[in-house]
Amino acid sequence: MYRNLRWRLLLTLAVMIVAFALVLPSVPGIKNTSLGKILPDTAINLGLDLKGGIHLTLGVDVDKAIDNNMASLGQDIKASAREENLALLKPTVLPGPRLEAVLVGADKQEAFEKLLQKQFTALKVDAKEVQAEDKVKYLLSMTPDYKKYLSKLTLDQAVKTIRNRIDQFGVAEPDIRRQEGNRIQVQLPGLHDPERAISVIGKTAHLEFKIVDDTADPAGLIGPGRELSVIKSRGPKGQTVDQPIVLKKDAVMTGEYITDARATIEQNNNQFSVSLTFNARGAKVFERVTEENIKKRLAIVLDGKCYSAPVIQDKIPGGKASITGSFTQEEARDLAIVLRAGALPAPVNVLEQRTVGPTLGQESIDAGMMSTGFAAIAIIVFMAVYYRTAGVFADIVLILNIVLTLAGLAAFGATLTLPGIAGIILTIAMAVDANVLIYERIREELRHGLKPADAVHKGYDRATLTILDSNTTNVLVAIILYQFGTGPIRGFAVTLVLGIVMSMFTAIFVSRIMFDLYLSKRPADASVSI
Repeated sequence: MYRNLRWRLLLTLAVMIVAFALVLPSVPGIKNTSLGKILPDTAINLGLDLKGGIHLTLGVDVDKAIDNNMASLGQDIKASAREENLALLKPTVLPGPRLEAVLVGADKQEAFEKLLQKQFTALKVDAKEVQAEDKVKYLLSMTPDYKKYLSKLTLDQAVKTIRNRIDQFGVAEPDIRRQEGNRIQVQLPGLHDPERAISVIGKTAHLEFKIVDDTADPAGLIGPGRELSVIKSRGPKGQTVDQPIVLKKDAVMTGEYITDARATIEQNNNQFSVSLTFNARGAKVFERVTEENIKKRLAIVLDGKCYSAPVIQDKIPGGKASITGSFTQEEARDLAIVLRAGALPAPVNVLEQRTVGPTLGQESIDAGMMSTGFAAIAIIVFMAVYYRTAGVFADIVLILNIVLTLAGLAAFGATLTLPGIAGIILTIAMAVDANVLIYERIREELRHGLKPADAVHKGYDRATLTILDSNTTNVLVAIILYQFGTGPIRGFAVTLVLGIVMSMFTAIFVSRIMFDLYLSKRPADASVSI
């Protein structure tokens, strides 16, 4: 009956040594000791409610992303039409959003519509009208499926971009997730420089290239398809002044093609600027845009603000550009960070901002530790009094269960939150519940006249299946909570799953070893305190 006891004991000891090695780095002050230098770097990450930090709710302007995509499609349609020897006036984005494209040559309708069906399946023809001078006006709109896909893609890209930016600050375990209503929740625990982080996260870095309309009077009426902006320039005394400028509303290119951005210093005036590098598709688009607009000014607009508007002297191959302006070194570096991490596909607004101080977090930790301690002490006393020696075994495996749960958090890099502490307290009760099922089954077998060793053997075998069934359903519920819950709910689910798995190991495997060791030192007919 006691065969394999040695290897089971060695396995348990090995597991506990690893568990303590994972948990000890989380003990305050242990890293400064000689022992801390040889331990793995597995300190448990604390959540926003325990460590303090900032909570942001961001709203994503998905409609703006759809308008930008529609404008980009218009540019692509015109370029593709030219390759097919079709004359197409510049497409215009209309509210809706819809795209107005005017085809020159009524006899070219079939060829143009075949081009749309072949290369632009995301668009459908809402209406067409034959006009004077042998022209045909098309009204195009996005298909519902593509519009839905684009909305989801915009939010997914925004989440990914924000995560890439936050990684620049080294925030451990940020919680970034989508919410209903085109919103994104951002939690940054333990952030030491919240103001700068908010500035970088909230900066849309929505980069657009627009053509300047030098024929329009900024002081007069602005025609349709135009918008008034300002550009920073140097005054006669070197001061920075804002000058009005009229831009064509539709962007000829956006920053989605950027692969690299770096802060640089201009050699001619020692001013900081940001150099840009585009991907292969972006380089092709940029070359086409510059070729079509030679001798015109190309405005570089970031988050609605025009930074520079150089004159295009010739087409620019190679996919490189730069943003100049009155940047400080830190401003240029931060701008390069957000552009390199990826420009947001749409403007983002900070809808809500909350700050959790470390003092409140420490109070939460103290309260959580106190409640956990009281719960553990109450259960330990009850088990020792009610089940005597067997209750002491249950108390020992209860402590081991807590250590193993914390070790699991450290090993997987999970975040401990205040609801997570509640999950640990719940698993304490569930771990004891497993021992209660086993002990009551052993008592029943003893009442039937079995010897203690046989009663323990049957008690564990018959109760194990019940424990596995009940805990499996609890694990499934916890997985569902983790999949669909928000930050605090996920923290609760993580500790619940770890606690359940560890409780089955300690209650079924470790406590059985203790019973076997206890019985191996006693006569076969000796009574058992249970």
